[in-house]
Amino acid sequence: VQEWRSKRTLDRLAVLNAPRARAVRDGAVVDLAVERVVLDDLLELRAGDQVPADGVVHVSDGLEVDESLLTGESDPIHKHPDDDVRSGSIVVAGSGRFQTTAVGADAYARRLATEARRFTLVHSEIQAGINRLLRYITWALLPTAALLALSQFAADHESWREAASGTVAGVVAMVPEGLVLLTSLAFAVAAVTLARRQVLVQELPAVEGLARVDVVCVDKTGTITEGVIEFHSLEAVDARDDSPDIASALGAIADDEHANATARALAEAFAPPSGWTRVVTVAFSSARKWSAVEFERHGSWVIGAPEMVILDAADAVRERASELAATGRRVLVLARSTEPLDGEDLPPGLAAAALVLFDERIRPDAEATFAYFVDQGVSLRVISGDNPRTVGAVAGRAGIPGADQVFDARELPTDLEALADIVERFMVFGRVSPHQKREMVRALQARGHVVAMTGDGVNDALALKDADIGIAMGSGAPATRAVAQLVLLDGKFATMPGVVAEGRRVTANIERVANLFVTKTVYAMLLAIAVGVARWPYPFLPRHLTVVSTLTIGLPAFALALAPNPRRYVPGFVRRVLRFAIPAGFVAAIATFTAYGACREIAGVELDEARTGATLVLLAVGLWVLGILARPLTGWRALLVGAMGAAFVLSVAVPFLADFYALRLPPVEAVGWCALVVAAAVVALETGWVITQSRLPAERRTARFARSRDERITASRDA
Repeated sequence: VQEWRSKRTLDRLAVLNAPRARAVRDGAVVDLAVERVVLDDLLELRAGDQVPADGVVHVSDGLEVDESLLTGESDPIHKHPDDDVRSGSIVVAGSGRFQTTAVGADAYARRLATEARRFTLVHSEIQAGINRLLRYITWALLPTAALLALSQFAADHESWREAASGTVAGVVAMVPEGLVLLTSLAFAVAAVTLARRQVLVQELPAVEGLARVDVVCVDKTGTITEGVIEFHSLEAVDARDDSPDIASALGAIADDEHANATARALAEAFAPPSGWTRVVTVAFSSARKWSAVEFERHGSWVIGAPEMVILDAADAVRERASELAATGRRVLVLARSTEPLDGEDLPPGLAAAALVLFDERIRPDAEATFAYFVDQGVSLRVISGDNPRTVGAVAGRAGIPGADQVFDARELPTDLEALADIVERFMVFGRVSPHQKREMVRALQARGHVVAMTGDGVNDALALKDADIGIAMGSGAPATRAVAQLVLLDGKFATMPGVVAEGRRVTANIERVANLFVTKTVYAMLLAIAVGVARWPYPFLPRHLTVVSTLTIGLPAFALALAPNPRRYVPGFVRRVLRFAIPAGFVAAIATFTAYGACREIAGVELDEARTGATLVLLAVGLWVLGILARPLTGWRALLVGAMGAAFVLSVAVPFLADFYALRLPPVEAVGWCALVVAAAVVALETGWVITQSRLPAERRTARFARSRDERITASRDA
């Protein structure tokens, strides 16, 4: 039922997140679902779109396509009329129209997201660890089960049925039957919980992956800022220049049906002039970082990043632009030339006319969100294509540590090792190209970091695909949403702390549950071996193990798997589980076998009474193990352990339940031996726990202290 609910919820969100296409039908552009695109449709493409079908270009207005998701080649490819376009490629600049030649199952569109995610499937330490544990258990189970079966049929049983019953009880006890179930359930519940917070989980292990992330790379626009820019002011290069041509040029540049965010901000401040007719347009490209328009009788005008338009680093205009960028504003230069545009090269005779300043609003929740990550020990990297000084100023206003030391990505080395050194040292980077974002993610991963990358633009798609966890904004380009593991549908980065907390809840709780199940497997196998060697009847009936497993593992594991848990992620899932479960299982097995032997050989009780004594000891030790794993024993956890103990007392005290579970209390002498064994087992468990904690590295002890503190705070808040 939970899986069905998860699928239904995610399907609804996926519909909201489904890609769309713009088709020209009956002379009008209509928006429709990709599934409704048919052969020979004329489709319109704009910057940020993902090509939904294969086809041939009819009209190209500076159309540039990135086919890296298909070919691995990151350089944009110019598309001219009669050129082919392939579904799954991304429009990075310009616009155009193409006629479809292959759609639906014949093209890549429907399979792109699946194929891209398959290329970057999230590694799940939990899933891989559980698979390893199951392999270990399988290897050990078969010979142990064979030994147990031989011993039971050779032991002193009244009938073959009792021998078969003891064999079944021992074999079933060795199987951690609820571990996979509760793991799947925890992931499914997490997916539904995040869906209610407007987070689309496209790969369930991504929930766990976020708990392992130790570096988060964020873009400035749309993550730190609201992604909306506003025109602030205009500063003419020549203070005496009050020529109306500057305002007219800005208005004419903004008068574009394919206007980007910068052009739209200019359109609100400058009206389109009359008599300015476009001759040639060079669309903005994130690689060039400028756009240009040639107007009839008004020359060529270029607007873009000052350092990309004015190539002389010593130019006074560039120095002034750097001063203004240091205030946190976005600065572009407007330059003009009397020469015509020639392809994608800057026109000769280009002269700066004005500096154009824009403001970007910091998200109101940005500072608190970044403070959360810093407090949780997660390092931040701001990777932006904007001016480095602007990026640093904005990052500083958002409270990101190290924002005063900014690195210009144009000076980044190409060698991976040298790049990793720089990315480790600096926190804020400006003028980063899409290819460099990808390489920076790889450099961090080469140093052993688990990297999450957020983004909303086309230039983030490559880095999102290669990051351990790709996080796309719901308002971003379809390309980013296609390759990301998580999509923040409301576009709010402030949702991230809740997503990380959900990932930590899943990983920490599954580890607790795994400790319980593997401990049971260990003591079940050891008991089977001991009984097989001694050739005694197995100390339990299947119903005895049912009550023990239900009260010490089943019900508590269900509660612990779904409970709040803010523990920080620590690598080494399998190692920690085995380090706890093997000693605890040894103690439980030795205590149970000793009590069983004392009842049989010393007290001389009957088999059913000896089995009851063994059940009492195993359940008492199991409850103590549960109490250790549930620490710190805040209110509800102490109540959980107490309730399980009370339930067992009732199962022994109530005649109907005692008969149903075949529980028959042994004489006082045998009970005394059982109590003594339980006391020794408790001492052994506590001693082992203290030794284990004292040998933890300092950082693990700090993390455990932080976990205990966070859990106490959470419990207090819940109360």
